[in-house]
Parts: sequence; C-alpha cells; structure tokens
Amino acid sequence: QVQLVESGGGLVQAGGSLRLSCAASRSISSINSMGWYRQAPGKQRELVARITSGSNTNYADSVKGRFTISRDNAKNTVYLQMNSLKPEDTAVYYCNAIVVDLRLNNYWGQGTQVTVSS
Repeated sequence: QVQLVESGGGLVQAGGSLRLSCAASRSISSINSMGWYRQAPGKQRELVARITSGSNTNYADSVKGRFTISRDNAKNTVYLQMNSLKPEDTAVYYCNAIVVDLRLNNYWGQGTQVTVSS
C-alpha cells in the first residue's frame, strides 16, 4: 500500500510558477513509477509527467519545456515544478504511483487544485 499526499496547489496569474509536492508513505525508491496527472472540468484525466525509479522522465507535449518532474528519495517526495503557467493548465492535479509486484498496483492522491488566471 502507498498513501500519497499532494500539496502546493493554488491560484496564480498566467506566466507565474507553482511547485507541487507529493509525499509518499513509503520509500519511493521501491516504487516503479510516479507521476502527475490532471483533470480539468468536463475533461478526462490526462498524464502530465512521469518519472521512473531510474529517473527516466516523460512529459505531455503541452507541458514540455515548462514543467519539470523530479524526485527526492531521501524525503520520499516527488515534485512538479510548473513555470510559465497558462490558463489552460487549470485543473485538479493528482499524484500517481505504480508498484509492480505480483501485479500492477495503481495508487492515487486526493488531488490539489491549480488555478491559473488570465
């Protein structure tokens, strides 16, 4: 089991920055992959960024060059640094963890709201 707690969301003007944090209840070095997803009103949840246990990363095209995902194994925390924010980045952002043992286990945080005003 993994509990995930997000923080760092809020209201920011377009062009501004925010850093989201996702604290895990266990060592993230043993978690195969962690990521950030977002869901805007009336839209499906979409992948924003993902980082593997080997620190390989991938990003949605819409955030490449603006967002950076990173991990601090000592703090069991994954971060999402969001720069040059746009109104279309407004959404609830969810932390996700994938643990593969005998099967694939998916864990989600409760979400944190990010609102970008124009």
